[in-house]
Amino acid sequence: MAYLETEHLRVLIANERKDRLALVAPLVARLGHEVIAREIDVADVGSVTARERPDVALVGLGQSSEHALELIDKIVQEAACPVIVLIHAPAPEFVREASKRGVFAYITDTGDEDWQSSIDIVLRRFAEYQDLEGAFGRRAVTERAKGILMERHSVDAATAFEMLRDHARDANRKLVDIGSAVVDGHGLLPKQPPGS
Repeated sequence: MAYLETEHLRVLIANERKDRLALVAPLVARLGHEVIAREIDVADVGSVTARERPDVALVGLGQSSEHALELIDKIVQEAACPVIVLIHAPAPEFVREASKRGVFAYITDTGDEDWQSSIDIVLRRFAEYQDLEGAFGRRAVTERAKGILMERHSVDAATAFEMLRDHARDANRKLVDIGSAVVDGHGLLPKQPPGS
């Protein structure tokens, strides 16, 4: 995920208190963003998140911290977006528990500018997190492919990597694509080097 410009975001807001949803929605709109869903029920928030694919989710601490934590759980399970918690007073225990469940930040009742700054920071950190997660995934594929080639061709790790790299260059493809093909069982590389 590339860092999203924050001129116009699709925002999901969730809180067990309807009055707080009614206060947050206009603030989000004043920032130039679109509220795509307002959810109260834990049972509904996951499916709405999966269907709407928001850019960011704002979860308010309502009457019950447990309800807010359940909302966070459902959104984090379904979404490819960061979650920001909205609190109205210091709540260190709640913030600590919310952080364990996957929130990226919290915002207190402050001005619109502070909200936008927090959203900007969170989106940038979320993009970095996803880039890092992708890099780990690509590395895992490459390492698996090297292991397959090492076993199949009785070569060491450096030689297996050279085989992957050389084939990627010759085929004008990315190394991870060649690694994926090897892992998926494609016999792209010959059993014996040509001319042996």
